Amino acid sequence: MAPRRVVILGAAGRDFHNFNVLYRGRAEVKVVAFTAAQIPDIAGRRYPPALAGPGYPDGIPIVPEAELPALVVREHVDDVMLAYSDLPDLEVMHKASIALAAGASFLLAGPRDTELVSTKPVVAVGAVRTGAGKSPLTRFVSRYLRSKGRRVAIVRHPMPYGDLERQRLQRFATMADLDRADCTIEEREEYEPHLREGAVVFAGVDYEAILRAAEAEADVVLWDGGNNDLPFYRPDLLFVVADPHRAGHELSYYPGEANFRKADVIVISKVDSASPEGVKTVEANAALANPLAELAHAGLTISADEPERLRGKRVVVVEDGPTVTHGGMPFGAGTLLARRHGAQLLDPRPFAVGSIARVYEQYPHLSEILPAMGYGATQVRELEATLRASKAELVVDGSPVNLAHLVSVPMPIVSVRYDFDDREGKVSAALDAFLNGEAPRARRGRGKE
Repeated sequence: MAPRRVVILGAAGRDFHNFNVLYRGRAEVKVVAFTAAQIPDIAGRRYPPALAGPGYPDGIPIVPEAELPALVVREHVDDVMLAYSDLPDLEVMHKASIALAAGASFLLAGPRDTELVSTKPVVAVGAVRTGAGKSPLTRFVSRYLRSKGRRVAIVRHPMPYGDLERQRLQRFATMADLDRADCTIEEREEYEPHLREGAVVFAGVDYEAILRAAEAEADVVLWDGGNNDLPFYRPDLLFVVADPHRAGHELSYYPGEANFRKADVIVISKVDSASPEGVKTVEANAALANPLAELAHAGLTISADEPERLRGKRVVVVEDGPTVTHGGMPFGAGTLLARRHGAQLLDPRPFAVGSIARVYEQYPHLSEILPAMGYGATQVRELEATLRASKAELVVDGSPVNLAHLVSVPMPIVSVRYDFDDREGKVSAALDAFLNGEAPRARRGRGKE
């Protein structure tokens, strides 16, 4: 019987994980290609033979997603699997229709088939959208668990944008580790804040190998999710962050709604800056979709050294790239701090060069912010050139990365910090119950999983 032929729609993350856990080593399945979306410059590569395993002596090609209809016909594809995140529900169905129209089946792989089981307790942090506030919550959870004497290994959702074979299993404990790995700005945004707090971060491509390495030096594995994706590891406690600035998205984005419905604790973030109506909408949707989940309200404390320097100054605000691009947010922490302290925000669009200018074309909702794009050395230099051309008096760095370490500009850079505020103490209480071996209320209500 001929192998079933599969294409995996991806963005250099879950697509590789799904292949590894579902298809690698199976003679009855042939993955003919991955497709690429969301992340620039990942098409044209190959998933290498050393990672793909038997049956793939030349590896697996990664092609632009726009080629999907022709690819399905040309390669006689039986199944098209969607394996990336933060998509409007309507867009998911458009992709399904493209696959069906070309003759293939359309698949979504679920947690039972794709979650790996750890020998250690697992706390996972996910979200309903990119930029909801996962990272500050993950740092809070890490600090809290370590304050209770637990050894914590943070495993970050994949961002393998370079040499995939070299990135199979990565361990970061120092900033020098990031330099040696040639990490992109997007990787640094996620890793640096953990490292500054003395935590160790694991990431890469092969999440079975990564899990075993993390287990070897930890009492607790902490899953630090990416976008609004589902965890790769089966959680014993699942926090899911909802963003009241985008109220309603918790029921209209894939797979964020699945996270929302699956959560043990739903954390409504940014309640200190969101409208009361937005908070109420998320509360009502939580009661409707996941009434057994604990509901926690949290703030985001935003600060910087000497913020009074900003008053009256012409500034360019740099924000976290994924949050304001495919995450759809028109602003972030840097904008909030700059406005709070009376800065004059410049529009960076007239000064944008190269790929940075193309980002503005792709995401027309962006105006008074500069997304911290840096998926390669060329793009970092274009980001630097855009900042220089703006002739701003100050740069407000609202990204989690230390921008001054990566670009050289004549104006001072004001770095913004943002920290999770457990306003009601409910996140701490959930962690205490977890450490005491108590199952979350939501998990008890669902019975055995």
